[in-house]
This record gives sequence, structure tokens and C-alpha cells, in this order.
Amino acid sequence: MGEFKVHRVRFFNYVPPGIRCVAYNNQSNRLAVSRTDGTVEIYNLSANYFQEKFFPGHESRATEALCWAEGQRLFSAGLNGEILEYDLQALNVKYALDAFGGPIWSMTASPSGSQLLVGCEDGSVKLFQITPDNIHFERNFDRQKSSTVRKMIVDRQYMGVSKRKCIVWGVAFLSDGTVISVDSAGKVQFWDSATGTLVKSHLISNADVQSIAVADQEDSFVVGTAEGTIFHFQLVSVTSNSSEKQWVRTKPFQHHTHDVRAVAHSPTALISGGTDTHLVIRPLMEKVEVKNYDAALRKITFPHRCLISCSKKKQLLLFQFAHHLELWRLGSTVATGKNGDTLPLSKNADHLLHLKTKGPENIICSCISPCGSWIAYSTVSRVFLYRLNYEHDNINLKRVSKMPAFLRSALQIMFSEDSKKLFVASNQGSLHIFQLLEGSFKHLHTFQPQSGTVEAMCLLAVSPDGNWLAASGTSAGVHVYNVKHLKLHCTVPAYNFPVTALAIAPITNNLVIAHSDQQVFEYSIPEKQYTEWSRNIQKQGFHHLWLQRDTPITHISFHPKRPMHILLHDAYMFCIIDKSLPLPNDKTLLYNPLPPTNESDVFRRRTAHAFKISKIYKPLLFMDLLDERTLVAVERPLDDIIAQLPPPIKKKKFGT
Repeated sequence: MGEFKVHRVRFFNYVPPGIRCVAYNNQSNRLAVSRTDGTVEIYNLSANYFQEKFFPGHESRATEALCWAEGQRLFSAGLNGEILEYDLQALNVKYALDAFGGPIWSMTASPSGSQLLVGCEDGSVKLFQITPDNIHFERNFDRQKSSTVRKMIVDRQYMGVSKRKCIVWGVAFLSDGTVISVDSAGKVQFWDSATGTLVKSHLISNADVQSIAVADQEDSFVVGTAEGTIFHFQLVSVTSNSSEKQWVRTKPFQHHTHDVRAVAHSPTALISGGTDTHLVIRPLMEKVEVKNYDAALRKITFPHRCLISCSKKKQLLLFQFAHHLELWRLGSTVATGKNGDTLPLSKNADHLLHLKTKGPENIICSCISPCGSWIAYSTVSRVFLYRLNYEHDNINLKRVSKMPAFLRSALQIMFSEDSKKLFVASNQGSLHIFQLLEGSFKHLHTFQPQSGTVEAMCLLAVSPDGNWLAASGTSAGVHVYNVKHLKLHCTVPAYNFPVTALAIAPITNNLVIAHSDQQVFEYSIPEKQYTEWSRNIQKQGFHHLWLQRDTPITHISFHPKRPMHILLHDAYMFCIIDKSLPLPNDKTLLYNPLPPTNESDVFRRRTAHAFKISKIYKPLLFMDLLDERTLVAVERPLDDIIAQLPPPIKKKKFGT
């Protein structure tokens, strides 16, 4: 792998927002997740659980309900009393409609998917008709005081105390007329809707049972508790020869430290999320080929996009938060040591800038130029550009005014290697190029989307010489543009899985693309075809352990003096691929093969292969080369995140 001096950075004080709602779409096998800051994320479960889309949060949107309707249309509602529909192509909010009932606490779609029902603070339930382009109010069901058809009263007694008010946190209505309720007394209860009588009750927790989701086949459901436990219930036959069935609670699962605020049930997995920010996907034993729960368990904590950018020239890191940016200068040392030593800092890292946004919108994307003199970021409604001047330890920050009207929002921003150009990807599929002047800019060109498409471009890569621009959308397509001649150069052959990272190598102008199924391709831009190395690796196939990794590659870079090396990382490993070495096969040890110590070391030379992998740094949010011999690694330990969360419910341990 070679020796590098590594800056281990752990002062990125990032805490993901907690999960408030989840909604599974069986038709597309996608999962929508809303977080406490109003952010909505879309995970493609068929694409290795990749977070393929996201909608930035908003301070006024506390989402309390999320649902799919009309096939693949996504709606949310919350405490501001509005119903929102999301544009899944342009990646923005299509419209917001006030329901005029105060805060909205619940929402569901009709079985046909053509209507929406929302439950409001004023006690009313409002019915909306879904039209091709909008929703229209159809009927209001006022709060009922005396004309209810059936009334079911939950037992208020909780651990022997009857005065405490019992709150029903969720209900499910099955096609056979069974009603299932979960409540603050820690109970799951089954009711007969025809008679209004309690059929069966399960006390499963000493704390609130906060969420419930039922499988489409209505033979299984999952509930989540405030203790961080999820319980799985299944409908099973009473005896082997009996047609009579009953609900049975199976083993509880403890994959959360805090409240499980939301659960979902796909045909093959139980899905849960809550205050501890983790999205947990636990496959059902009888539904998957892998017969080990832990082997197939997915726990997603961090966004599948980069929140950090780097100025190599000035040794700066820009950290992106929801409503501000932080600029830090890396520390330095004059000490020396041997491999593996931790060197003392002679100068600590400096927090140079705290740039706060104005308004309630979250930051979508941000970037610092390689020279360190420009910072750009975007919200849903505006793109901001700043010029930085450094005077000793002071920074003079000047905002560039009069940004063009057509540049309302950006999904990705990138500077050229010489910091003279700015590339902006809009949510309408267009790509804008600006020339940066001293304290101002000039619009050079806009690449319009391909005819008949409005697909948002989410990832950009610029060649070090500034002549090529690669852009990837929410599908698997990658377009390459000739910046010098301002035209589309080629389109990389389509692939079935979305792109997670891409970069263009110096000298060769080879485009390296990583996909969510852990495949990596190398495409020659000048020759408009895959390279010989890429063809060989596709012919032989990647090592099975490489393909079994469960976090996507989020960053790719290259060594300036070693053109055969590709550097890439996911959240739990850093890898250097040496294209001059043979590829590993499934019989080869993938992780940490020992390098040959001398020319006569036949065994080590025979087992050496192209993939050099390090798992020292984790969770790894960013890693890149600063120079030929120096790396920067930004880690975010999970314990540091949990320490900043509210305290969990204390559970009595056995024997104490």
C-alpha cells in the first residue's frame, strides 16, 4: 500500500437527525425515511439498500406522517399542517397544500391509492382525492361526539397504577375486521371491530410501544418500543392439522439504544428507525437465503453522500451541517517516527470559520476550491458563493452578489483543479459552467438535459486538466462533456445499479465509476470505451468478500505520481487498487495480504494482489490525498454520536 502520514480528524461534530417516519413501497421496493429535521431520504432496497435520493430538510417542517400512493407518488405531512408531494425526478417539493386542520399527526392512502386521509390536531379527518398533478380536498369528517359506530376503551392500568393516562400510539385495521393497537402502557392488543371487544392482550414492554407496521399478506407485523426493542408477531396455526390460527410473539430484537419511532414491514425484512439515528434492516429468516440474521443485518447511520470537501493547497477541510459550514485548518507536526506511531502535534487544528445560513432551509451541498479561496453552497432556493482572503490567522469573507436568476438551486457543486471554474448541477438536469474572476464570476455555458428528460444530476467529476466533466443522475446513466468545445462527448453504457461515486484520473482521463452493487468500472473518455483493465476485472469478477460489503463507495481519488493506483473508500474501509498487480480470486485472502519482504519471498509474492485494504479508520466519512505522502481521514465514532443524544430509558438489569 505504501507509507503515508495520515491526519486522523475526529472534530467533525456531525450528528445525523433522528428517524421519525418510514414508508415502504412494495411496487418499487423502495423505502422512504423522514428525519426530525424534515429531511426525506429514498433507499433503493433492490440496489444494495443505497440512498439514491434525498430531499433537504426545513426548519418549519416537522414530519409526522409519510406514505406512498398512486404507485410511486410520495407524500408527507406534519406539524405545520401542510401536505407535501415530492418530485422524484427533479428532487424537489412539487407543492405544499394546507389541510386547514392544524398540525397533522397521521396520514394514510386508501387501498386503491387514489385517496389520502389525514388526521388533524382539531380532531377532524380530511379526505383528499389524488389527481394526476395534484390533490384536491373532497370531504371533511368532523370529530365525532355521539354518533360513533363502535368504541373500544384501552385499559389504563400500567404496572399496577391505574391513574396514569394511556395513549394509543398506533392502530392497524386488518381485512378480517381485527384491530391491533399499541399504547403507552407497553401493550399490543387485538380487538374485534364487529363487537368492539378485546380479544387478546400482550404486555411486551415496561415502556411505550410507539409504532406498528403490518405485512401486505397480513400474516406478520412488527412493533417498536421506547426501550429500543422491536417485536415480531406472526399468525400461525394452533396445531399442525388445524385451520385455526393465532397471533404469536417471536423473539425480540435489540438493535437500537433509544426509542424506535418508526417501523416498516417489507416482504423479506423488518425495518426500524428512531432517536438513535440508525436505520436497521433485519431480513426475515425464512425469506432470505442467508440463514444468519447478523450476517444479513443492515444498519445504516450516515448519508450515502459526501459532507466534506478539501483544499489540498492550504490543508483545509470544509464541513457541512444542516444550517452552517465549518472551515478548519489541519494541525501539523515536526516529529518523526516509524510505521504505526502516533505523532504529537506541534500546531493544533484551527477552527477558521463558522458560516451560518439565513432562513429555514437546510444546506443541500457545499464545496471549497482546491486553492482555498472560494466556498460555494446551495439551499433549495439559492446558491451562495463566497471569496476568501487570508491575512495571517484572519479570514476576510466576501459574498459574491447578483447570482443569476436561473441558478436557483444546486444538487452538486464542484470547482476545477486550478480553481478557475465552477461547475453547478441543477435539479432540472442542466449543468452550468462559470468562470471565476477576482471577487466575481462569468457564466460560460449551460449543458441542457437530454431531450425528453428532467433527471436531476447528483454527482459530478472534473478532470484535473479541466477539459472533461462527468455527471451522473439518479438513475445509472453517466454523461461526459467536453468542456473545451462545450458539447456532449459520450454517454457511458447504462448499468442496472446507481452510481455512488465517480472521478477522472490525471494523464489518462480514465473515468472510474463505483456502483451500489460494489462493482467498479474504468472507462476511457478519449477512446469512449471501457479500459482493458476494466474488461479483465469484469471477466474474472470481484472477490466475493468485496461484493458482500454493505456500505457504498462514496469517494474516489488518484495518486499524482502513481497512475496505476486508484484510491477509494466506504464507511468501513480504505482501499488502494494497484492495477499493475493481479486480481484476487475467491481463494485468495482479500484483506491485508502481506507484501513481499525481498525478491526470494516466493509465497508472499504469489499471494500479493491488486487490492490493498485498511480497516483502521472507521466510521470513515472522508479520505483523500493531500500530497504524495500525506492522507487525511475524517472519522466519526458512533460512541461520540450516542453521547450527544438524549439519555435512553434505563432498563433494570438482572441481579441489580
